[in-house]
Amino acid sequence: MTENSIDRDIPEPYASVFGLYKGQFARIHDYRRAQTRVHPRRPGESKLVDSIHEAIVKTGLESGMTISFHHHFREGDYVMNMVMEEIDKMGIKDLTIAPSSIANVHEPLINLIEKGVVTGITASGLRDKLGAAVSHGIMDKPVVIRSHGGRARAMASGDIHIDVAFIGAPSCDAYGNINGTSGKATCGSLGYARMDARYADQVVAITDSLVPYPNTPVSIPQTDVDYVVRVDAIGNPEGIAKGATRLTKNPKELLIAEYAAKVIAATDYFKNGFSFQTGTGGASLAVTRFLRPMMEEHGLKAGFALGGITNTMVEMMEAGQVDKILDVQDFDHPSALSLARNDNHYEIDAEMYASPLSKGSVVNQLDVAILSALEVDTGFNVNVLTGSDGVIRGASGGHSDTAAACRMSMIVAPLVRGRIPTVVDRVTTVVTPGDSVDVVVTEYGVAVNPRREDLNTMLDGLDVPRLDINQLRDKAYAITGTPDPIRFKDRTVALVEYRDGSLIDAVHEV
Repeated sequence: MTENSIDRDIPEPYASVFGLYKGQFARIHDYRRAQTRVHPRRPGESKLVDSIHEAIVKTGLESGMTISFHHHFREGDYVMNMVMEEIDKMGIKDLTIAPSSIANVHEPLINLIEKGVVTGITASGLRDKLGAAVSHGIMDKPVVIRSHGGRARAMASGDIHIDVAFIGAPSCDAYGNINGTSGKATCGSLGYARMDARYADQVVAITDSLVPYPNTPVSIPQTDVDYVVRVDAIGNPEGIAKGATRLTKNPKELLIAEYAAKVIAATDYFKNGFSFQTGTGGASLAVTRFLRPMMEEHGLKAGFALGGITNTMVEMMEAGQVDKILDVQDFDHPSALSLARNDNHYEIDAEMYASPLSKGSVVNQLDVAILSALEVDTGFNVNVLTGSDGVIRGASGGHSDTAAACRMSMIVAPLVRGRIPTVVDRVTTVVTPGDSVDVVVTEYGVAVNPRREDLNTMLDGLDVPRLDINQLRDKAYAITGTPDPIRFKDRTVALVEYRDGSLIDAVHEV
Protein backbone atom coordinates (compact mmCIF):
# COMPACT_ATOMS: atom_id res chain seq x y z
CA MET A 1 0.00 0.00 0.00
CA THR A 2 1.06 3.57 -0.74
CA GLU A 3 -0.54 6.66 0.78
CA ASN A 4 -1.61 9.57 -1.38
CA SER A 5 -1.68 13.18 -0.23
CA ILE A 6 -4.98 12.79 1.68
CA ASP A 7 -3.77 9.70 3.57
CA ARG A 8 -5.68 7.13 1.56
CA ASP A 9 -4.04 3.76 1.01
CA ILE A 10 -3.65 2.89 -2.68
CA PRO A 11 -2.57 -0.68 -3.42
CA GLU A 12 0.34 -1.49 -5.66
CA PRO A 13 0.66 -1.98 -8.60
CA TYR A 14 -2.26 0.37 -9.28
CA ALA A 15 -0.48 3.30 -7.60
CA SER A 16 2.39 2.96 -10.07
CA VAL A 17 0.13 2.62 -13.11
CA PHE A 18 -2.27 5.48 -12.39
CA GLY A 19 -0.23 7.69 -10.09
CA LEU A 20 -1.24 9.02 -6.69
CA TYR A 21 -3.51 11.96 -6.02
CA LYS A 22 -1.33 14.90 -4.98
CA GLY A 23 -3.77 17.79 -5.01
CA GLN A 24 -6.60 19.33 -7.01
CA PHE A 25 -4.45 20.83 -9.75
CA ALA A 26 -1.19 18.90 -9.41
CA ARG A 27 -1.52 17.10 -12.75
CA ILE A 28 -2.67 19.80 -15.15
CA HIS A 29 -0.29 19.37 -18.07
CA ASP A 30 0.03 19.64 -21.84
CA TYR A 31 -0.79 16.58 -23.94
CA ARG A 32 -1.73 15.46 -27.46
CA ARG A 33 -5.30 14.47 -28.13
CA ALA A 34 -5.90 10.83 -28.97
CA GLN A 35 -6.47 9.78 -32.56
CA THR A 36 -9.06 7.33 -33.86
CA ARG A 37 -9.27 5.06 -36.87
CA VAL A 38 -11.51 6.34 -39.64
CA HIS A 39 -13.30 4.13 -42.16
CA PRO A 40 -14.17 6.39 -45.14
CA ARG A 41 -17.43 6.02 -47.04
CA ARG A 42 -17.52 6.18 -50.83
CA PRO A 43 -20.42 7.84 -52.67
CA GLY A 44 -23.41 5.54 -52.80
CA GLU A 45 -22.36 3.38 -49.84
CA SER A 46 -25.07 2.87 -47.24
CA LYS A 47 -24.57 2.98 -43.48
CA LEU A 48 -27.97 1.44 -42.77
CA VAL A 49 -27.89 -2.17 -41.56
CA ASP A 50 -30.76 -4.50 -40.71
CA SER A 51 -29.94 -5.50 -37.15
CA ILE A 52 -27.71 -5.04 -34.15
CA HIS A 53 -26.17 -8.39 -35.03
CA GLU A 54 -25.19 -7.17 -38.49
CA ALA A 55 -23.76 -3.96 -37.06
CA ILE A 56 -21.60 -5.91 -34.61
CA VAL A 57 -20.34 -8.13 -37.43
CA LYS A 58 -19.51 -5.16 -39.67
CA THR A 59 -17.57 -3.36 -36.93
CA GLY A 60 -15.38 -6.45 -36.51
CA LEU A 61 -15.95 -6.50 -32.77
CA GLU A 62 -13.82 -9.23 -31.19
CA SER A 63 -13.12 -10.66 -27.78
CA GLY A 64 -10.84 -8.46 -25.70
CA MET A 65 -12.03 -5.13 -27.12
CA THR A 66 -13.56 -2.10 -25.38
CA ILE A 67 -17.08 -0.85 -26.10
CA SER A 68 -19.09 2.06 -24.75
CA PHE A 69 -22.62 3.34 -24.17
CA HIS A 70 -24.19 6.55 -22.88
CA HIS A 71 -26.53 6.98 -19.91
CA HIS A 72 -28.74 9.85 -21.08
CA PHE A 73 -31.82 7.59 -20.77
CA ARG A 74 -30.79 6.71 -17.19
CA GLU A 75 -33.31 4.15 -15.83
CA GLY A 76 -35.19 4.22 -19.14
CA ASP A 77 -32.29 2.84 -21.21
CA TYR A 78 -32.85 -0.23 -23.41
CA VAL A 79 -29.75 -0.01 -25.62
CA MET A 80 -27.01 -1.45 -23.41
CA ASN A 81 -28.99 -4.54 -22.51
CA MET A 82 -30.06 -5.14 -26.14
CA VAL A 83 -26.51 -4.89 -27.45
CA MET A 84 -24.96 -6.97 -24.68
CA GLU A 85 -27.57 -9.69 -25.15
CA GLU A 86 -26.62 -9.96 -28.83
CA ILE A 87 -22.90 -9.95 -28.03
CA ASP A 88 -23.48 -12.81 -25.62
CA LYS A 89 -25.33 -14.80 -28.28
CA MET A 90 -22.42 -14.28 -30.67
CA GLY A 91 -19.94 -15.78 -28.22
CA ILE A 92 -17.79 -12.68 -27.86
CA LYS A 93 -15.96 -12.64 -24.50
CA ASP A 94 -13.52 -10.69 -22.39
CA LEU A 95 -14.93 -7.24 -23.17
CA THR A 96 -14.29 -4.06 -21.26
CA ILE A 97 -17.33 -1.80 -21.16
CA ALA A 98 -16.86 1.96 -20.75
CA PRO A 99 -20.33 3.51 -20.39
CA SER A 100 -20.67 7.06 -19.11
CA SER A 101 -22.59 5.53 -16.18
CA ILE A 102 -24.51 2.39 -15.24
CA ALA A 103 -28.08 2.34 -13.88
CA ASN A 104 -30.20 -0.17 -11.98
CA VAL A 105 -31.79 -1.23 -15.26
CA HIS A 106 -28.47 -2.74 -16.33
CA GLU A 107 -28.64 -5.56 -13.78
CA PRO A 108 -28.31 -8.20 -16.60
CA LEU A 109 -24.61 -7.30 -16.68
CA ILE A 110 -24.17 -9.46 -13.58
CA ASN A 111 -24.88 -12.60 -15.57
CA LEU A 112 -22.54 -11.47 -18.35
CA ILE A 113 -19.74 -10.89 -15.84
CA GLU A 114 -20.26 -14.38 -14.43
CA LYS A 115 -20.08 -15.83 -17.96
CA GLY A 116 -16.89 -13.96 -18.83
CA VAL A 117 -18.50 -11.79 -21.49
CA VAL A 118 -17.62 -8.66 -19.49
CA THR A 119 -14.29 -8.71 -17.65
CA GLY A 120 -13.59 -5.00 -17.27
CA ILE A 121 -15.66 -1.93 -16.43
CA THR A 122 -14.91 1.77 -16.30
CA ALA A 123 -17.82 4.10 -15.56
CA SER A 124 -18.90 6.99 -13.40
CA GLY A 125 -20.70 4.65 -11.02
CA LEU A 126 -22.57 1.43 -10.32
CA ARG A 127 -25.90 1.02 -8.62
CA ASP A 128 -28.16 -1.47 -6.90
CA LYS A 129 -27.45 -5.18 -7.47
CA LEU A 130 -24.52 -4.68 -9.84
CA GLY A 131 -22.80 -2.39 -7.34
CA ALA A 132 -23.36 -4.97 -4.62
CA ALA A 133 -22.05 -7.79 -6.82
CA VAL A 134 -18.88 -5.86 -7.63
CA SER A 135 -18.43 -4.94 -3.95
CA HIS A 136 -18.58 -8.63 -3.06
CA GLY A 137 -15.87 -9.56 -5.55
CA ILE A 138 -17.67 -10.75 -8.68
CA MET A 139 -14.94 -9.36 -10.96
CA ASP A 140 -11.30 -10.34 -11.18
CA LYS A 141 -10.19 -6.83 -12.21
CA PRO A 142 -11.20 -3.73 -10.25
CA VAL A 143 -13.75 -1.37 -11.76
CA VAL A 144 -12.33 2.07 -12.55
CA ILE A 145 -14.57 4.92 -11.37
CA ARG A 146 -14.17 8.19 -13.25
CA SER A 147 -15.90 11.55 -12.93
CA HIS A 148 -17.69 12.93 -15.98
CA GLY A 149 -14.86 15.38 -16.58
CA GLY A 150 -12.32 12.67 -15.83
CA ARG A 151 -13.89 10.35 -18.40
CA ALA A 152 -13.76 13.10 -21.03
CA ARG A 153 -10.11 13.71 -20.16
CA ALA A 154 -9.32 10.00 -20.34
CA MET A 155 -10.89 9.68 -23.78
CA ALA A 156 -9.19 12.80 -25.15
CA SER A 157 -5.79 11.73 -23.81
CA GLY A 158 -6.10 8.08 -24.86
CA ASP A 159 -6.32 6.59 -21.36
CA ILE A 160 -9.61 5.07 -22.55
CA HIS A 161 -9.58 3.74 -26.11
CA ILE A 162 -13.00 2.66 -27.39
CA ASP A 163 -13.14 0.18 -30.25
CA VAL A 164 -16.90 0.42 -30.80
CA ALA A 165 -19.39 2.90 -29.34
CA PHE A 166 -23.09 2.03 -29.39
CA ILE A 167 -25.14 5.21 -29.21
CA GLY A 168 -28.85 5.29 -28.49
CA ALA A 169 -30.14 7.89 -30.97
CA PRO A 170 -33.56 9.43 -30.27
CA SER A 171 -33.66 10.43 -33.93
CA CYS A 172 -31.26 9.65 -36.75
CA ASP A 173 -31.17 9.67 -40.53
CA ALA A 174 -29.76 6.83 -42.63
CA TYR A 175 -26.40 8.58 -42.93
CA GLY A 176 -25.90 8.98 -39.18
CA ASN A 177 -26.92 12.52 -38.18
CA ILE A 178 -28.27 12.25 -34.62
CA ASN A 179 -30.13 14.51 -32.24
CA GLY A 180 -31.78 13.93 -28.87
CA THR A 181 -34.64 16.40 -29.12
CA SER A 182 -36.96 14.63 -31.55
CA GLY A 183 -38.22 11.08 -31.89
CA LYS A 184 -40.10 8.63 -29.71
CA ALA A 185 -37.56 8.55 -26.87
CA THR A 186 -36.20 12.06 -26.54
CA CYS A 187 -33.50 12.54 -23.93
CA GLY A 188 -32.34 16.04 -24.86
CA SER A 189 -28.63 16.71 -24.67
CA LEU A 190 -26.25 13.96 -25.81
CA GLY A 191 -23.28 15.60 -24.12
CA TYR A 192 -21.65 12.38 -22.94
CA ALA A 193 -22.38 10.42 -26.12
CA ARG A 194 -20.73 13.12 -28.23
CA MET A 195 -17.40 12.21 -26.65
CA ASP A 196 -17.84 8.54 -27.54
CA ALA A 197 -18.74 9.43 -31.13
CA ARG A 198 -15.65 11.62 -31.45
CA TYR A 199 -13.08 9.24 -29.97
CA ALA A 200 -14.31 5.70 -30.75
CA ASP A 201 -12.82 3.85 -33.71
CA GLN A 202 -16.30 2.86 -34.87
CA VAL A 203 -19.73 4.19 -33.95
CA VAL A 204 -23.09 2.44 -34.26
CA ALA A 205 -26.21 4.61 -33.99
CA ILE A 206 -29.21 2.65 -32.72
CA THR A 207 -32.52 4.46 -33.27
CA ASP A 208 -36.25 3.90 -33.11
CA SER A 209 -36.95 7.07 -35.11
CA LEU A 210 -35.33 6.92 -38.54
CA VAL A 211 -36.02 10.24 -40.28
CA PRO A 212 -35.33 11.68 -43.75
CA TYR A 213 -31.89 13.10 -44.51
CA PRO A 214 -30.65 15.50 -43.22
CA ASN A 215 -31.75 15.17 -39.61
CA THR A 216 -31.36 18.59 -38.03
CA PRO A 217 -30.39 20.07 -35.68
CA VAL A 218 -27.29 17.85 -35.61
CA SER A 219 -25.96 16.85 -32.20
CA ILE A 220 -23.70 14.02 -33.41
CA PRO A 221 -22.78 14.40 -37.10
CA GLN A 222 -22.63 11.80 -39.85
CA THR A 223 -18.85 12.25 -39.98
CA ASP A 224 -18.59 10.45 -36.61
CA VAL A 225 -21.01 7.57 -37.35
CA ASP A 226 -20.22 4.30 -39.16
CA TYR A 227 -23.49 2.33 -39.04
CA VAL A 228 -27.16 2.99 -38.36
CA VAL A 229 -29.60 0.38 -36.99
CA ARG A 230 -33.34 0.81 -36.62
CA VAL A 231 -35.02 -1.02 -33.73
CA ASP A 232 -38.49 -0.92 -32.19
CA ALA A 233 -37.56 1.00 -29.03
CA ILE A 234 -34.35 2.41 -27.55
CA GLY A 235 -35.67 3.68 -24.24
CA ASN A 236 -38.41 5.14 -22.09
CA PRO A 237 -38.17 8.92 -21.54
CA GLU A 238 -40.05 8.60 -18.24
CA GLY A 239 -37.05 6.70 -16.86
CA ILE A 240 -34.84 9.79 -17.13
CA ALA A 241 -36.29 11.36 -13.97
CA LYS A 242 -36.24 8.27 -11.75
CA GLY A 243 -33.95 7.61 -8.81
CA ALA A 244 -31.36 10.27 -8.01
CA THR A 245 -33.13 12.95 -10.07
CA ARG A 246 -36.42 12.77 -8.19
CA LEU A 247 -38.16 15.96 -7.06
CA THR A 248 -38.49 15.90 -3.29
CA LYS A 249 -41.49 16.59 -1.03
CA ASN A 250 -39.55 15.58 2.08
CA PRO A 251 -39.79 18.40 4.68
CA LYS A 252 -36.23 17.73 5.89
CA GLU A 253 -34.81 18.01 2.37
CA LEU A 254 -36.84 21.13 1.71
CA LEU A 255 -35.49 22.75 4.89
CA ILE A 256 -31.94 21.92 3.78
CA ALA A 257 -32.67 23.42 0.37
CA GLU A 258 -34.04 26.57 1.99
CA TYR A 259 -30.94 26.93 4.18
CA ALA A 260 -28.73 26.44 1.12
CA ALA A 261 -30.56 29.13 -0.83
CA LYS A 262 -30.15 31.52 2.12
CA VAL A 263 -26.41 30.82 2.19
CA ILE A 264 -26.10 31.57 -1.53
CA ALA A 265 -28.10 34.77 -1.16
CA ALA A 266 -25.80 35.95 1.66
CA THR A 267 -22.60 35.63 -0.38
CA ASP A 268 -20.88 38.02 -2.77
CA TYR A 269 -21.62 35.55 -5.58
CA PHE A 270 -25.33 36.36 -5.45
CA LYS A 271 -25.39 39.19 -7.94
CA ASN A 272 -26.54 39.93 -11.48
CA GLY A 273 -25.03 37.40 -13.89
CA PHE A 274 -24.13 34.77 -11.29
CA SER A 275 -24.06 31.13 -12.39
CA PHE A 276 -25.04 27.90 -10.67
CA GLN A 277 -25.35 24.15 -11.02
CA THR A 278 -27.41 21.70 -9.00
CA GLY A 279 -26.44 18.04 -8.70
CA THR A 280 -28.59 14.97 -8.22
CA GLY A 281 -30.48 14.29 -4.98
CA GLY A 282 -33.71 15.72 -3.64
CA ALA A 283 -32.31 18.58 -1.55
CA SER A 284 -29.84 19.66 -4.22
CA LEU A 285 -32.45 19.83 -6.95
CA ALA A 286 -34.86 21.69 -4.64
CA VAL A 287 -32.50 24.61 -4.00
CA THR A 288 -33.59 26.37 -7.19
CA ARG A 289 -37.18 26.48 -5.89
CA PHE A 290 -36.04 28.70 -3.02
CA LEU A 291 -33.57 30.71 -5.07
CA ARG A 292 -36.25 31.90 -7.49
CA PRO A 293 -38.21 34.14 -5.07
CA MET A 294 -34.96 35.47 -3.59
CA MET A 295 -33.77 36.43 -7.07
CA GLU A 296 -37.10 38.13 -7.74
CA GLU A 297 -36.89 40.03 -4.46
CA HIS A 298 -33.41 41.35 -5.28
CA GLY A 299 -34.13 41.89 -8.99
CA LEU A 300 -31.33 39.50 -10.02
CA LYS A 301 -30.90 37.41 -13.12
CA ALA A 302 -28.47 34.48 -13.47
CA GLY A 303 -26.05 34.53 -16.38
CA PHE A 304 -26.21 30.78 -16.91
CA ALA A 305 -27.27 27.53 -15.33
CA LEU A 306 -25.12 24.47 -15.95
CA GLY A 307 -25.02 20.73 -15.92
CA GLY A 308 -27.75 18.20 -15.55
CA ILE A 309 -30.75 20.36 -16.36
CA THR A 310 -34.15 20.24 -14.67
CA ASN A 311 -37.48 21.73 -15.64
CA THR A 312 -37.13 24.24 -12.80
CA MET A 313 -34.11 25.73 -14.54
CA VAL A 314 -36.04 25.81 -17.82
CA GLU A 315 -38.92 27.62 -16.16
CA MET A 316 -36.48 30.16 -14.71
CA MET A 317 -35.00 30.77 -18.16
CA GLU A 318 -38.41 31.14 -19.76
CA ALA A 319 -39.41 33.57 -17.01
CA GLY A 320 -36.32 35.68 -17.70
CA GLN A 321 -34.48 34.74 -14.48
CA VAL A 322 -31.69 32.83 -16.27
CA ASP A 323 -30.12 34.09 -19.50
CA LYS A 324 -28.74 30.82 -20.82
CA ILE A 325 -28.64 27.12 -20.04
CA LEU A 326 -25.55 25.05 -20.83
CA ASP A 327 -26.71 21.45 -20.97
CA VAL A 328 -24.61 18.30 -20.87
CA GLN A 329 -27.52 16.09 -19.72
CA ASP A 330 -31.23 16.45 -18.99
CA PHE A 331 -32.69 15.21 -15.71
CA ASP A 332 -36.31 15.18 -16.86
CA HIS A 333 -38.31 15.02 -20.08
CA PRO A 334 -39.52 18.66 -20.12
CA SER A 335 -35.86 19.78 -20.09
CA ALA A 336 -35.15 17.58 -23.07
CA LEU A 337 -37.98 19.20 -25.00
CA SER A 338 -36.77 22.67 -24.02
CA LEU A 339 -33.47 22.08 -25.79
CA ALA A 340 -35.38 21.90 -29.07
CA ARG A 341 -37.51 25.01 -28.63
CA ASN A 342 -35.35 27.50 -26.73
CA ASP A 343 -32.55 29.33 -28.54
CA ASN A 344 -30.76 30.09 -25.26
CA HIS A 345 -30.72 26.42 -24.18
CA TYR A 346 -27.39 25.09 -25.50
CA GLU A 347 -26.05 21.54 -25.75
CA ILE A 348 -22.43 21.04 -24.69
CA ASP A 349 -20.25 17.93 -24.56
CA ALA A 350 -18.55 16.47 -21.49
CA GLU A 351 -15.14 17.85 -22.40
CA MET A 352 -16.47 21.40 -22.62
CA TYR A 353 -18.45 20.77 -19.45
CA ALA A 354 -15.81 19.55 -17.06
CA SER A 355 -12.54 18.12 -18.43
CA PRO A 356 -9.58 19.37 -16.35
CA LEU A 357 -7.32 19.03 -19.41
CA SER A 358 -9.44 20.92 -21.92
CA LYS A 359 -8.51 24.42 -23.05
CA GLY A 360 -11.04 25.66 -20.54
CA SER A 361 -14.15 23.88 -19.33
CA VAL A 362 -17.40 25.59 -18.34
CA VAL A 363 -17.05 24.56 -14.69
CA ASN A 364 -14.12 26.99 -14.52
CA GLN A 365 -16.64 29.81 -15.06
CA LEU A 366 -19.11 28.55 -12.44
CA ASP A 367 -19.96 30.55 -9.32
CA VAL A 368 -21.95 28.09 -7.21
CA ALA A 369 -22.29 24.30 -7.31
CA ILE A 370 -24.92 22.64 -5.12
CA LEU A 371 -24.00 19.00 -4.62
CA SER A 372 -25.27 16.01 -2.65
CA ALA A 373 -23.35 13.49 -0.53
CA LEU A 374 -23.63 10.07 1.06
CA GLU A 375 -20.99 11.03 3.64
CA VAL A 376 -18.93 14.08 4.58
CA ASP A 377 -16.10 13.87 7.10
CA THR A 378 -14.52 16.36 9.45
CA GLY A 379 -11.89 17.11 6.80
CA PHE A 380 -14.72 18.03 4.37
CA ASN A 381 -13.92 15.02 2.17
CA VAL A 382 -17.04 13.75 0.40
CA ASN A 383 -18.22 10.25 -0.48
CA VAL A 384 -20.88 9.85 -3.17
CA LEU A 385 -19.95 6.31 -4.17
CA THR A 386 -20.19 3.79 -1.33
CA GLY A 387 -22.83 3.33 1.35
CA SER A 388 -22.24 3.07 5.08
CA ASP A 389 -21.83 -0.68 4.57
CA GLY A 390 -19.00 -0.16 2.07
CA VAL A 391 -21.09 -1.33 -0.89
CA ILE A 392 -20.89 0.64 -4.15
CA ARG A 393 -24.28 2.24 -4.71
CA GLY A 394 -23.64 5.66 -6.29
CA ALA A 395 -21.64 7.52 -8.90
CA SER A 396 -18.83 10.03 -9.07
CA GLY A 397 -20.69 12.05 -11.73
CA GLY A 398 -19.53 15.64 -12.02
CA HIS A 399 -19.06 15.99 -8.25
CA SER A 400 -15.30 16.44 -8.03
CA ASP A 401 -15.23 18.40 -11.31
CA THR A 402 -17.62 21.15 -10.24
CA ALA A 403 -16.40 21.25 -6.63
CA ALA A 404 -12.80 21.85 -7.69
CA ALA A 405 -13.52 24.49 -10.31
CA CYS A 406 -16.41 26.62 -9.01
CA ARG A 407 -16.09 29.62 -6.73
CA MET A 408 -18.27 28.12 -3.97
CA SER A 409 -19.05 24.42 -3.65
CA MET A 410 -21.92 23.53 -1.35
CA ILE A 411 -22.76 20.06 -0.03
CA VAL A 412 -26.41 19.58 0.92
CA ALA A 413 -27.33 16.47 2.87
CA PRO A 414 -29.39 15.36 5.88
CA LEU A 415 -27.37 14.98 9.08
CA VAL A 416 -28.53 11.36 9.34
CA ARG A 417 -30.35 8.97 7.02
CA GLY A 418 -32.40 6.56 9.08
CA ARG A 419 -29.93 5.49 11.76
CA ILE A 420 -26.88 6.24 9.63
CA PRO A 421 -24.79 9.39 10.16
CA THR A 422 -23.92 11.51 7.13
CA VAL A 423 -21.27 13.65 8.85
CA VAL A 424 -18.56 11.31 10.13
CA ASP A 425 -14.96 11.21 11.33
CA ARG A 426 -13.68 9.61 8.13
CA VAL A 427 -15.68 8.89 4.98
CA THR A 428 -15.68 5.36 3.65
CA THR A 429 -14.51 6.43 0.19
CA VAL A 430 -13.19 9.81 -0.95
CA VAL A 431 -14.52 11.00 -4.29
CA THR A 432 -14.17 14.75 -3.74
CA PRO A 433 -11.32 15.99 -1.52
CA GLY A 434 -11.95 18.42 1.32
CA ASP A 435 -9.89 21.15 -0.34
CA SER A 436 -12.63 21.37 -2.99
CA VAL A 437 -15.55 21.70 -0.52
CA ASP A 438 -16.53 25.08 0.90
CA VAL A 439 -19.84 24.70 2.75
CA VAL A 440 -21.84 21.80 4.22
CA VAL A 441 -25.56 22.38 4.72
CA THR A 442 -27.75 20.09 6.86
CA GLU A 443 -31.15 20.52 8.47
CA TYR A 444 -29.31 21.29 11.75
CA GLY A 445 -27.23 24.08 10.30
CA VAL A 446 -24.28 25.11 8.16
CA ALA A 447 -20.56 24.43 8.49
CA VAL A 448 -17.98 26.42 6.50
CA ASN A 449 -14.58 24.98 5.62
CA PRO A 450 -12.03 26.81 7.84
CA ARG A 451 -9.88 27.57 4.81
CA ARG A 452 -12.68 29.84 3.52
CA GLU A 453 -12.43 32.67 6.02
CA ASP A 454 -13.82 34.98 3.35
CA LEU A 455 -17.03 32.93 3.29
CA ASN A 456 -17.26 33.00 7.07
CA THR A 457 -17.17 36.78 6.87
CA MET A 458 -19.82 36.88 4.12
CA LEU A 459 -22.15 34.73 6.23
CA ASP A 460 -21.99 36.88 9.37
CA GLY A 461 -25.56 37.57 10.44
CA LEU A 462 -26.99 34.71 8.37
CA ASP A 463 -30.43 33.59 9.56
CA VAL A 464 -29.36 29.92 9.62
CA PRO A 465 -27.70 27.99 12.49
CA ARG A 466 -23.89 28.05 12.19
CA LEU A 467 -21.74 25.19 13.49
CA ASP A 468 -18.30 23.83 12.78
CA ILE A 469 -17.99 20.45 11.09
CA ASN A 470 -17.03 18.68 14.33
CA GLN A 471 -20.22 19.90 15.99
CA LEU A 472 -22.25 18.50 13.10
CA ARG A 473 -20.51 15.17 13.52
CA ASP A 474 -21.18 15.18 17.24
CA LYS A 475 -24.87 15.88 16.65
CA ALA A 476 -25.01 13.03 14.14
CA TYR A 477 -23.29 10.58 16.51
CA ALA A 478 -25.57 11.68 19.38
CA ILE A 479 -28.50 10.46 17.30
CA THR A 480 -26.98 7.30 15.79
CA GLY A 481 -24.13 6.36 18.07
CA THR A 482 -20.56 6.13 16.84
CA PRO A 483 -20.59 3.75 13.84
CA ASP A 484 -18.52 0.59 13.97
CA PRO A 485 -15.75 0.40 11.37
CA ILE A 486 -16.61 -1.56 8.23
CA ARG A 487 -14.73 -4.81 7.78
CA PHE A 488 -13.10 -5.17 4.37
CA LYS A 489 -11.05 -7.89 2.75
CA ASP A 490 -7.69 -7.15 1.14
CA ARG A 491 -8.92 -7.49 -2.42
CA THR A 492 -9.44 -4.27 -4.40
CA VAL A 493 -12.78 -4.18 -6.24
CA ALA A 494 -12.74 -0.57 -7.51
CA LEU A 495 -10.26 2.21 -8.12
CA VAL A 496 -11.46 5.78 -7.72
CA GLU A 497 -9.76 8.14 -10.12
CA TYR A 498 -9.64 11.82 -9.39
CA ARG A 499 -10.59 13.94 -12.38
CA ASP A 500 -6.92 14.30 -13.40
CA GLY A 501 -6.38 10.52 -13.68
CA SER A 502 -4.59 9.97 -10.36
CA LEU A 503 -5.97 7.62 -7.72
CA ILE A 504 -7.74 9.36 -4.87
CA ASP A 505 -9.04 6.16 -3.20
CA ALA A 506 -9.65 2.45 -3.59
CA VAL A 507 -12.67 0.32 -2.67
CA HIS A 508 -12.10 -3.09 -1.13
CA GLU A 509 -14.23 -6.22 -1.10
CA VAL A 510 -16.81 -6.13 1.66
